Amino acid sequence: MDFLISSAWAQGAPAQGGDPGLMGFLPLILIFVIFYFLLMRPQIKRAKEHRKMVESLSKSDEIATSGGLLGRIIKVDDNFLTLEIADGVRVKVQKNSVSSLLPKGTLKESKESTEPEPQAQ
Repeated sequence: MDFLISSAWAQGAPAQGGDPGLMGFLPLILIFVIFYFLLMRPQIKRAKEHRKMVESLSKSDEIATSGGLLGRIIKVDDNFLTLEIADGVRVKVQKNSVSSLLPKGTLKESKESTEPEPQAQ
């Protein structure tokens, strides 16, 4: 019956490779460097610019909040701002909710564009 089933002979152990050392960690190091330059560094830069902008806010600046409110700063506290979003309408928001500083006169222009046209009779 040996002609139908071949005999299995033990083979020698495969040759052991050398210790990869630093070359084994090279792909991980490369991935971390790419991750840092493409994701972490721009995010850190944006956060730093936002912090600088929030610290420089002062009375009468026109801002937009992350919730979509446009207003003029009436009062600046340590953590909060008081905004005037319409004549006589004031709201208090956190400083961190400020998303952008608007150029002077932006609110005046947006108010004029949203007022209804007078009806001609």
